[in-house]
Formats: sequence, structure tokens, C-alpha cells
Amino acid sequence: MKGYYSRKLHSLLGVIPLGLFFLEHLITNFSAVEGGLDGFNKSVAFLNGLPLVIVLETVLIYLPLLFHGIYGLYIAYQAKPNVNRYGYERNWRYTLQRVSGIVTFVFIIWHVYDTRFQVALGQVTHEELGGLMHNIVTQPVFFIFYLIGVVSTSFHFANGLWSFLVAWGITVGPRAQRVSSYICMILFAVVAIMFIVTLFVFRSAEFDQTTAFINTVKAVIS
Repeated sequence: MKGYYSRKLHSLLGVIPLGLFFLEHLITNFSAVEGGLDGFNKSVAFLNGLPLVIVLETVLIYLPLLFHGIYGLYIAYQAKPNVNRYGYERNWRYTLQRVSGIVTFVFIIWHVYDTRFQVALGQVTHEELGGLMHNIVTQPVFFIFYLIGVVSTSFHFANGLWSFLVAWGITVGPRAQRVSSYICMILFAVVAIMFIVTLFVFRSAEFDQTTAFINTVKAVIS
């Protein structure tokens, strides 16, 4: 019985609040596509200007993320993939959900260390996050790592949303589950493409030039 409720909570947290935060993070990052470094910095400034932002991050992001991630690793450990014997679509998605969950958890931990943790340590400011992302993704190894990470996270979110709808009895019949499957896979494609485009924008020369200009101004002022 405890396992039943733990899985329900794991599924719920994956959509609310983590899924909502994932989409918000996508919109914030995509502001770099629409407004460059300035647009990205404005989005970051808005988020960090929210009242009790540290409390909100802890309660709505970090604690749910730890439970969802750690319990997800336990679920993946218990998983019994059978795609070798039964190569059905659902079997493949069952297996990919577990694999992508592991990749996503590792990627998010690294991404938080790469960005939020550096801000907390005072190594960079919120205004320098765009430049920091540029420096990260211009390194080929990390760029590939981030590409794998965002695609894996996008699939885990979209396929997890489909599983949530089934597990919580929202899509009951075969037709409803089939339609929701198409919708969730389209969502996966759209979200993944948006993240990939954002990575290429962070990698662009314009970000490098803008960051260099800001650093020069800071050096003159100081």
C-alpha cells in the first residue's frame, strides 16, 4: 500500500510542480531566442525578483525534485524491461521512460551545479548566467551533453505526462490513451526543438560579443 501511494505521489510531483516548472524554465530560456541576452536577463531578473524566491524554489522545486528523482531511481532499479521479447510501442516507452529518468536526474543535478550553485557561491551573478551558459555550450563535449540532457528531459516529461493521465484515470479507454499519446509525443517534439534552438542561440557569437562587452564595462567601472 505504501508503494502504491509513493508511486502516485511520484507521478503527481512529476507533473505538479516539476512539469510546470519545466515549462516555465523552457519559456525563460526561450526568451534568449526572442530577445537575446537582454531578453534572457530580464526573464531571469523577473523570476529572482519574486518574493520569497528561495522558499519557493526549495518547496516547489528542490524537495519535489529530490523525491521524484531518488524514488524514480528506485523504480528504474525495479524495472523489468522486456523489449527483447515484446517490441511493442508501450514496452519501448516503458523502458525509455526509465532510461531517460536516470539521464535526466544526472543532467539536472549537473545543470543546477553548473548554474544555480555557482550563483549561490557568488561565482557569478544572475545577470551573468547568459554568458555562463554561452561559455558552457561552446565547449563541444558539454554542448553534446546538454543536447542529450534536454532531449532526454523533454521525453521524460512528455511521456511521464501520458503515464500520469493513465495512472490517475484521466484517460481511461484505449482511444483516449491513443489520442493522448499522440498529443504527448507532439509535445515532446515541440519542447525538445525549442530547447535545442535555445542551446544554439546560447552558443552563438552574439552572446559572446554581448558578454565580452558587459565584462569590459564592469572592468572599467571597477
